[in-house]
Amino acid sequence: MKIKAIGRVNSPFKVKKGSPHQGRFSDKLCTITIFKEYEDALEGIENYNNLMVIYWMDRADSVSLKVIPHGGKEKRGVFSTRAPVRPNPLGLCMVELVKREGNVLTVRWLDALDESPVLDIKPFLPELDCP
Repeated sequence: MKIKAIGRVNSPFKVKKGSPHQGRFSDKLCTITIFKEYEDALEGIENYNNLMVIYWMDRADSVSLKVIPHGGKEKRGVFSTRAPVRPNPLGLCMVELVKREGNVLTVRWLDALDESPVLDIKPFLPELDCP
């Protein structure tokens, strides 16, 4: 299995303790710089208000199969939570696209730490992404 970063996050969240538990709880702006070799893949992205950003939580703590979720009292399986201590620390966050300037996307609601590697970006499509 090969996974390649396509870009990096520039975020005001420098350490884990300062980041929001969910991106929707913060209106702070972040940028995602897409590496030049992938810039052509951004064509048409301005047509969407919301994007799904998949990123690598590279500073997540060691793996735990059971955790006490944020605001919870009892342990449960990590796959039933949003905890970052997963076998594969993938972050998934729906963001609002504020603007695109070349290979740089300015977004709102991203909860990734500064310098997190971005793995993929997909448009949020309500007709497909909502039950």
